[in-house]
Parts: sequence; C-alpha cells; structure tokens
Amino acid sequence: MAIGPKGLKLMLVGLLLMVAGYILLMGGGVKDPQVFNYDMFDFRRLVAAPVVIVAGIVTIVVAILRKDKTEE
Repeated sequence: MAIGPKGLKLMLVGLLLMVAGYILLMGGGVKDPQVFNYDMFDFRRLVAAPVVIVAGIVTIVVAILRKDKTEE
C-alpha cells in the first residue's frame, strides 16, 4: 500500500480533528432574524475552530506525504 498503517492512523486523527473543528463551529443561530446574536463572534468560532480544522488538514497532508520507514 502507498500509505502504511501508521499513516492511516495519522489520517484518522486528522479526520477526527477536522470533525471536532466543525463541531466547534456549530450553534449561535437565533429564531428571530431581527435579533442580533453576539455569540456568533466569540473566540471559539472565530479562532479556535479554524485552527483545529487547519491542524486536521495539516495532519492529513503529513500522513500522506510521510515516508514509511519499513520501505527502506
């Protein structure tokens, strides 16, 4: 296989990180469109969630590009 077992586990970790980031983005909606909700602009949605999603993407890229030591 092109990606070894450690790479697959690392890809799974990256996928879980991305799912966690998207879960952090959820919420903050209101039923009345005339009411402004300040919860949309908190630290969790503006900073933490995008950082976690990018960390997941970087982890997946590292898992794909990583060379397995058993091939050498």
